[in-house]
Amino acid sequence: MIPSKKLQLYSEEDRGGFIGGSDARVIMGDNEGALLRLWHEKRGEVERPELSGNLIVQLGRCTEDLNRTWYERSSGHRIGDVQRRVRHPIHKWMAATLDGRVEQTGAVFESKFMLPWNFSEEAAAEKHMAQLQHNMWVVAAPKSVLSIITGGGQWVEIKIHADPLYQHLLLTAEKKFWRCVQSGEPPVLFNIETPRPRLAAVKVVDMSTSNHWAELAATYLRTRDAHGEHETAKADLKRLVPEDAKEATGHGIKAKRSKSGAISFEAAEVTEGSDAPVQ
Repeated sequence: MIPSKKLQLYSEEDRGGFIGGSDARVIMGDNEGALLRLWHEKRGEVERPELSGNLIVQLGRCTEDLNRTWYERSSGHRIGDVQRRVRHPIHKWMAATLDGRVEQTGAVFESKFMLPWNFSEEAAAEKHMAQLQHNMWVVAAPKSVLSIITGGGQWVEIKIHADPLYQHLLLTAEKKFWRCVQSGEPPVLFNIETPRPRLAAVKVVDMSTSNHWAELAATYLRTRDAHGEHETAKADLKRLVPEDAKEATGHGIKAKRSKSGAISFEAAEVTEGSDAPVQ
């Protein structure tokens, strides 16, 4: 169930006085022009961009109810706190407008509409990572759900957990940006790498059309038996090295014992008459 912790609400009129989830994506991004525009916007020097003529944004808004309904039908979970506006209890300049919360798990719910061209779950998770981590931080949620409908008629659910390290970097970047808003000093890009999302492995993929896969598969099959023999010989050689020996050499290989006791092998140059005949 969603925790009953009391959250501070905010009004739409306050939007210029805080950093929201969509702002986090700009702050953690690599577009300097967008970062400076956001800075001017938060300082009240420019108006917020008019998005009524942006078809992708409007498609996202129009499909929010369908997205939520489809998620509830597919998962068996209910979504509450729809479009709830919340401020962070300590950092008052942090806020989030939630698409919803999953009632059974408390996960932050985020619905998106994306175009099908070159769509991948990894790219989608990376694109919205800053917004999701920001919103999870604001409401102290341990996980989130990204529910995506594509223009190709596909629905995708991506589960993303809170990343403490990334959230620390996110908070640091947002604090610096907010200080720039208050001081009037222009912000600079923070160049923080987005963490690779941990996605559930649920697909079965046919790689028979990949030439690179075919080459590596042939190498794997050709060397599999030899690899097994190599590992067995290495284990047996380790057992033959006396416990008080620092090094052991012979027949083209050298065994070295580290200070921790681990034994490693390397090829050794063979000189004529250096090895005794095998009995």
